[in-house]
Amino acid sequence: MSKKRIFKKKRQPKQAVARKLVAHSTPKSIVSEQFRTIRTNINFSMPDEELKSILFTSAAPGEGKSTSSANTAVVFAQEGKKVLLIDADMRKPTTHYTFSRMNATGLSNLLTRQWEIDDIIQQTDIEGLDLITSGPIPPNPAELLGSKTMDALIEKLEGKYDLIIFDAPPVLSVTDAQILSNKADGTILVLNAGTTEKESIVKAKEALASSQANILGTILNNFILQKDHYYYQYYGNEE
Repeated sequence: MSKKRIFKKKRQPKQAVARKLVAHSTPKSIVSEQFRTIRTNINFSMPDEELKSILFTSAAPGEGKSTSSANTAVVFAQEGKKVLLIDADMRKPTTHYTFSRMNATGLSNLLTRQWEIDDIIQQTDIEGLDLITSGPIPPNPAELLGSKTMDALIEKLEGKYDLIIFDAPPVLSVTDAQILSNKADGTILVLNAGTTEKESIVKAKEALASSQANILGTILNNFILQKDHYYYQYYGNEE
C-alpha cells in the first residue's frame, strides 16, 4: 500500500506579518510616517481630479511593491477612506499571506464569472480596508486583465469604494502591469535602493509610458537613513 505525503504550507510568523504591515502594527514608526508622506503626495499629485484607482508595480521581482501597496492601502484607510486592495498578481500572489486570509477564490474567479463580487471581497482586521485576493492562478492572466469584464469590474468597484489599489506583477517580467496601468487612474513604480539598475528603471518607465500609464511617481524602498538624519532627531528611537 503506497503512502501519500501531505505537504502543509508554512504559515508566516506573526512577527513577519506585523513587519510587513508596519503602518498598522507600529503607526508611530519612521517607516509608517513615510507611508503617510506617500499618501499626502498621492493626494496632491492630481489636485483637480479624483483618484479612484492606483496601480503599484516594480521593474523586477523582490523590490517591495506588494509591501508598499499594502501599507499605502492601510494609511488611506486610517485617513477614513473606504479602500479596496486587489491582488492583481495572478502569477505569484502574496497579499493573502500578508493579511492572513484564504485564497481559494479571488480576482481570477470574478474575471471568469464564476463568483459574484460580494462573495469574493474579504474584510481585513483594519477598519475601512477590504481585500480581493488573486484567487486560483489562471493560465491566461494578461488576457483576463485586458478583458471587458475587467473594465466592468473596475467601474462597479469604483462605485463602492473611495480608492482601489492594485498590486500588479513587475512591469519588465510580464505584460500584466502594462495592461492594467492603462486602466488605473495612476501608477506608482517601486524601486529597491541599491539593487535596482538604472537601465531597468528606464525600461520600466518606457514600458509604462507606451501603455499611456499616468505615472504619479516612484517609491524608493529599503533606503537606510543615517542616525543623524532629522527623522531620527524628531521621532527618536521608534523602530
